[in-house]
Amino acid sequence: MSEFVQSVESRRQAPRAATPRKGSSRDVVLIGFAEALAAPEVVWSLVDDGFEVVAFSRRGRASALRHSRHVVCHEICPPEVDLENSLADLRALMSSLSDVSNGGHRILFPLDDKAVWLCGGLQLEQSWLLAGPQDGAAELALNKHLQFQAAREAGFDVPTAMLANTAEEIVQFSEAESFPVILKSAKPVPTRDGRVVECPKWICASRAELDSAVEQWAGRAPLLIQKFVSGVGEGVFGLATPDGIRGWSGHRRLRMMNPQGSGSSACVSEELSEDLKEKTQRLIQNAGWHGLFMIELLRDRSGKLWFVELNGRPWGSMALARRQGLEYPAWQVRLTVDPLSDAGASSFTNPGLVCRHVGREFMHVLFVLKGSKSKALTDWPSFWKTIPEILAIRRRDSFYNWRRDDLGVFAADCYYTLHDNIFKSRR
Repeated sequence: MSEFVQSVESRRQAPRAATPRKGSSRDVVLIGFAEALAAPEVVWSLVDDGFEVVAFSRRGRASALRHSRHVVCHEICPPEVDLENSLADLRALMSSLSDVSNGGHRILFPLDDKAVWLCGGLQLEQSWLLAGPQDGAAELALNKHLQFQAAREAGFDVPTAMLANTAEEIVQFSEAESFPVILKSAKPVPTRDGRVVECPKWICASRAELDSAVEQWAGRAPLLIQKFVSGVGEGVFGLATPDGIRGWSGHRRLRMMNPQGSGSSACVSEELSEDLKEKTQRLIQNAGWHGLFMIELLRDRSGKLWFVELNGRPWGSMALARRQGLEYPAWQVRLTVDPLSDAGASSFTNPGLVCRHVGREFMHVLFVLKGSKSKALTDWPSFWKTIPEILAIRRRDSFYNWRRDDLGVFAADCYYTLHDNIFKSRR
């Protein structure tokens, strides 16, 4: 193992000193939702940088972060139950934190799309700062149709797509463009009857599969219907500052938890091409974006790279970034407090580093055994090839949510990943 890797691993795994470094112990960061995949890594990044961290979580919902020794979780009403009550609970929590007068900053840091949407609906008091997308950037982060338009203008290739509100429009697009197609919500946070509703994705290879998807959809939210492109997921990450993008990094998915389409269970760090950086720079500048971002891409069998979406909050593979010394969460908060901060200015990457999520790797095996739901997925993984890949743990491999002084998080994360996915229909 190289000296660089040894130094990174020692920094990530050894308990940290209690003395604050960059941030002030008087600065409090409120993060949420605690159930977000990246939540543990975000907490550790902030704590290691000297910030005090508090989290909000869904009432009655288990999460790995509740087992951390570095943060206290406060429950609020889930937005999937009642949006008004959820906002009221969040306001009350923020008010209680504001009452603790120690002269420091108060920073609200949304960790997933629903939290970005929820925090955007708040009128922040003067004592609070938002470490997340605001105004036009927030609208872009939560509207995939707008993202496709912005990506095309920046030079990205975007699959043919249409915004659909009726079953007739969906059928017309499918007949005009031919199968396979993919259906997904136009907004990451669809709402209905005063609450957030769930809207899955459907991949359809035939009219019969499309009719079944439309029946399940039942008009619950506006849909984006696209030509389905099969390929390997890639990501571009960075930090948009007044003097340009800092902290460039990239990754490629080795495996998805669900080969049908989901977050990764294993990914590897990669160098970014100059062409990809230029397109990303145009997209970020045109959008007037500030702070951290992630652009999800898909490379098809011919090698062509397609735009998938833009995220304006911490991403699931934050563990891979932190194993390289890329402290995006701490940098985001430091830039929120001081836009002229040098956060991320001296960063560097370590290509070829693999990071794996133990619970998701096990779920990947179960999904492979279960088989594909659509005939469009012609390259479904082989079970007998998957097992050796899962069991081959190399010396340089690292793991999501692993920290020596907070091992309860790692164990709980593995358990809840399996439990929540296996019993998902019941929940």
